[in-house]
Amino acid sequence: MSILRSAGILGTGHYAPEKILTNEDLEKIVDTNDEWIRTRTGIETRHIAADDENTSDLCVKAVEKALEAAHLTAQDIDFVIVATTSPDYIVPSTACMLQNKLGISHVGAMDLTAACSGYVYALAVASQMVKSGMYEHILIVGAEILSRLVNWKDRSTCILFGDGAGAAVVGPTDEGYGLLSSDLGADGSLGSILSIPAGGTAERITQESIDSGRAYVHMEGQEVFKAAVRHMGKTTVAALEKAGLSGKDVDMFIAHQANDRIIQAVAKRLKVPEDKMYVNVNRYGNTSAASVGIALDEAVRKGRIKRGDIVVLSAFGSGLTWGCDVLKWNY
Repeated sequence: MSILRSAGILGTGHYAPEKILTNEDLEKIVDTNDEWIRTRTGIETRHIAADDENTSDLCVKAVEKALEAAHLTAQDIDFVIVATTSPDYIVPSTACMLQNKLGISHVGAMDLTAACSGYVYALAVASQMVKSGMYEHILIVGAEILSRLVNWKDRSTCILFGDGAGAAVVGPTDEGYGLLSSDLGADGSLGSILSIPAGGTAERITQESIDSGRAYVHMEGQEVFKAAVRHMGKTTVAALEKAGLSGKDVDMFIAHQANDRIIQAVAKRLKVPEDKMYVNVNRYGNTSAASVGIALDEAVRKGRIKRGDIVVLSAFGSGLTWGCDVLKWNY
């Protein structure tokens, strides 16, 4: 029987579109104001993709930085995973679009749909592929252009979301480093509280679905808040236990950047101090699958994470999905 090798993140990168939409800008679009948004969400600005930018374009720019950080080129990549709920097309996959743009049309590629938990899911999947020896270097990207999926007349949702991409190269690491454990979960019975009702085979997009808002993001805020705090707390504890660790061992905690009140509630539940958290929701808003990857890359580049640190990535999203990855940082 073969022995699994260690696998983890070799380099990270992120990209956010140039256009920034402030709370003051939103005041001109919907009935809201800066104070209301900040006190309820912690969000001050969010990035919005240009008309000529697709999700795969955001991926490319984030991947270039991740490859540079890993001291690798696209030709070193064996497989590509893109986590997104806002793909370029229904088919072909955004991963195939990215693969082509990187000039590596010989490698496998697939999209992964787990909404805001997508990056955490992708890291868990890619790490197992590397650990088994199936592949050597895998690109994972969480990327979204949610600005095209929100109803800009609905002030309860349009204020929340932004666009961006977070990428990482996953590959072999020194023994004992890299991904230590993962915990992934889902509950489809609660899928309706955070969804886009129209656009699939269950309900086609029609003029009526567009006019009624069913072709855009629908969210039951209070129910999502309660579920997010509950499940992110549980999945983080479970992943730490699998690694033989507890909250006191965590050096950096990065939660899905959906809402500052959710992040603080989860951290309080886990007894993670503020100096061991990385929060950037104020500058990006909720970028769904890109959220954790963007925050992780910023934390790495700012020197907040060093070799040997225990890093915890925790997320929650539509599905409902949730998950947590625990890593011992290897560079």
